[in-house]
Amino acid sequence: MSEEVDLLIEARWVVPVEPAGTVLADHALAVRGGRIVALAPVAESRRAYSAKETIALRNHVLIPGLVNLHTHAAMALMRGLADDMPLMTWLHDHIWPAEAKHVSPEFVYDGTLLAAAEMLRGGITCANDMYFYPEAAGRAFLDAGMRAALGLIAVEFPTRYAGDPEAYLAKGLATRDALRHETRLSFCMAPHAPYTVSDRTFTRLATLAEELDLPIHLHLHETADEVARSFDEHGARPIDRLRALGLLSPRLIAVHAVHLTDDEIGKLADHGCSVAHCPSSNLKLASGFARVAAMLDRGLNVGLGTDGAASNNRLDLFTEARTAALLAKAVAGRADALPAAEALRVATLGGARALGLDATIGSLVPGKAADLCAVSLGRLELSPCFDPVSHLVYAGSRDDVTHVWVDGELVVSERQLVKVDGSTLENRIFLWHNALIEQRSPDF
Repeated sequence: MSEEVDLLIEARWVVPVEPAGTVLADHALAVRGGRIVALAPVAESRRAYSAKETIALRNHVLIPGLVNLHTHAAMALMRGLADDMPLMTWLHDHIWPAEAKHVSPEFVYDGTLLAAAEMLRGGITCANDMYFYPEAAGRAFLDAGMRAALGLIAVEFPTRYAGDPEAYLAKGLATRDALRHETRLSFCMAPHAPYTVSDRTFTRLATLAEELDLPIHLHLHETADEVARSFDEHGARPIDRLRALGLLSPRLIAVHAVHLTDDEIGKLADHGCSVAHCPSSNLKLASGFARVAAMLDRGLNVGLGTDGAASNNRLDLFTEARTAALLAKAVAGRADALPAAEALRVATLGGARALGLDATIGSLVPGKAADLCAVSLGRLELSPCFDPVSHLVYAGSRDDVTHVWVDGELVVSERQLVKVDGSTLENRIFLWHNALIEQRSPDF
């Protein structure tokens, strides 16, 4: 007698990510109660399971949902607001003034919903977010049907969100209390960067992270100027400063991590830290080239991030995976650096592991959540297909994503969003566009 399941997805190929290098042809994935029940050949699955719904994807590869390990989702509303300038000019003269005038719970909700819609359509099922008003962001992610890790942000200077570090922490902890029972949401302590957070605040955050069992998500060694400034102000490079404060641990997600010596890569690896690699943002802001092959060779866990749409312009992990793979080869001087299968692992399981979610997401293993992405390889431009993983990283794009599930719930169907009303969202985005453009002047 066959076993009842909610969903059976039959695919031309399934790439489970675990075990590494596995590509399964003509397999089906069974889902019940939002969890993966089994992964087996199609004929065997049809005999073993009676499904309420069966979806046949004849030209597709089924992969885990992608994990965006670093973004500022609400900044999707500032996409293209200020381009082609150094990081500090971009922040001080453009982004921070715009935020000071416009950021509010409504701004964050609408911007995050816009970002979630873009990410879901591109196969991203989980995002690690860092921004103001995280409760509003959490509500938007939930309304879109997406999984997210919400950053409980802290900086030293006042903003519209909070006036001082204690207020930031109090509001962040209140958000965690309000949303902690939402199973698709998790939380990170999110001190912005070494140049915006004091030793005292870092120490407090490290203690809270231990007490609450949360990751610590921050920008680190992003630019050469950041490193030099730290040495001038603190007598130490940022990583050494953080190590002295007790922040180097398996909890740490170091975003960008561009300017690292061999010794610093070793320190991050030895402490079990993770890196959120954001290749497009690093290129666009001329921050430099992260030594990803050296990190992986040293055993450092690496995930992929888009950064925010204001500094990347695309929340697109297919682009990030391809760019990361190509850059890794050029930087290392080795064509075999970051091969396609490893790039896919970094875009899925690497991010999940950094967030402490690898027991739940990041690979297609029975018992894990059914966070899934179906990618069509049926376009003429993707023919012939000798290796579907190669196609995913080097030839395909987010436009080839046709179906996305989170916890077994269909959130993108035939390239269309299921839970987000696009026309209503477009109307709200138009209002924010007008408000932001009114602020711009010849000097802005």
